[in-house]
Amino acid sequence: MARANDNNDLTVLSLVRPTRQTLPVLVSSPHSGRNYDSDFLTTSRLDNLAIRRSEDAFVDDLVAGIPALGAPTLCALFPRAWLDVNREPYELDPAMFDAPMPRWINARSPRVRAGLGTIPRVVAGGAEIYRGKLKPDDAERRIKSHYMVYHDTLIGLIDETRDRFGTGCLIDCHSMPSSGNDGSRQKADIVIGDRFGASCERSITAAATEALRNAGLTVRRNDPYPGGFITENYGRPDLGMHAIQLEFNRGLYMNERTMQRGRSMAAIRDVLESTVKAIAEATLTIALPANAAE
Repeated sequence: MARANDNNDLTVLSLVRPTRQTLPVLVSSPHSGRNYDSDFLTTSRLDNLAIRRSEDAFVDDLVAGIPALGAPTLCALFPRAWLDVNREPYELDPAMFDAPMPRWINARSPRVRAGLGTIPRVVAGGAEIYRGKLKPDDAERRIKSHYMVYHDTLIGLIDETRDRFGTGCLIDCHSMPSSGNDGSRQKADIVIGDRFGASCERSITAAATEALRNAGLTVRRNDPYPGGFITENYGRPDLGMHAIQLEFNRGLYMNERTMQRGRSMAAIRDVLESTVKAIAEATLTIALPANAAE
């Protein structure tokens, strides 16, 4: 395996390539970053534990064995509370900034209204992140130096995979809290998102579902997580590229209260790796559309 970082900035991403890519898949973890810059923490009203509520904690650990199977992994190292790459590049809330924002930003998306835009206003659960207003230039710097680098790298991996195999599947890995804000328990161990069938062939979703259920896990599809910007934007079955989102219940592998790894981490890693292999096998059985190369 080879670690690479085309940006030469270890605060941006971790790209781990297999010695040779033998599977027509790539795996991303956009929300597991936990490099919290001290300047960011001083601008936040939250303590060092509360600021991590939006983090898909340790998903980067869950995917760590996948390069050995023959597929690359891409993980963001910066925290989601600072910048969310599973959004459009400019889903921004003008009220967060101390000067007017460009009129062309997407200020009206449901995610912005919920405080969860590209530069989030709140963490999961609704707690406000910042003590004061941000400068527009700060948002632009984050987007150019981190968001664009992450997506440029992801696009490169997608192109390499499709060029090598004639098809491919992006597996976007996330985690969800084991209970809702009202204390209710999650209804599933895993939620598979395929944008209601739009981001990948149903046979791929079926293969992932079967692998997870065979491991004894309960699975729901698209409820309540159908897939975010990454799944929607890069899932193009008509062009031979599929995308599927996997949301793991954090109660399966970690202590959510203390933010520590649990004893079942290795077992869930094994389940994920088996699922990746099942997705890869299903992807190879799908013929590339005749017009994809035109």
